[in-house]
Amino acid sequence: MTDLPVNRCSTPDGARGTGQRPLFLALKAKWFDAFASGEKRSELRLYGPRWNERTCFVGRDVVLSRGYGKASRLRGTIREFYRRKARTFGSTYQSVILETFGTLDKEIAEIRIDIAAREVSR
Repeated sequence: MTDLPVNRCSTPDGARGTGQRPLFLALKAKWFDAFASGEKRSELRLYGPRWNERTCFVGRDVVLSRGYGKASRLRGTIREFYRRKARTFGSTYQSVILETFGTLDKEIAEIRIDIAAREVSR
């Protein structure tokens, strides 16, 4: 990716070991499968109260779920977080953002995740 982030956040003091529950991300099957295969490493969400620097801090544990069921899960850690304008993404991501939100006049939370363990059973 050639675009520069609008804002890059680092781990806040004391973020690790706080006992905070892992961030839960329910994904459509095709996006979950892309994470499982290693093809996808970032999740995009609409920036706001749920998806921001405080909730998606670097170092926080993550659980990726194939839908809301408990059968297919991946565990990982937030490696990087970026607050970006939708227009700063490449054309592939822009088309997904347009399809999802109907406009590129949005701020997007880009959550980069390192997958650590698989609990996949389909």
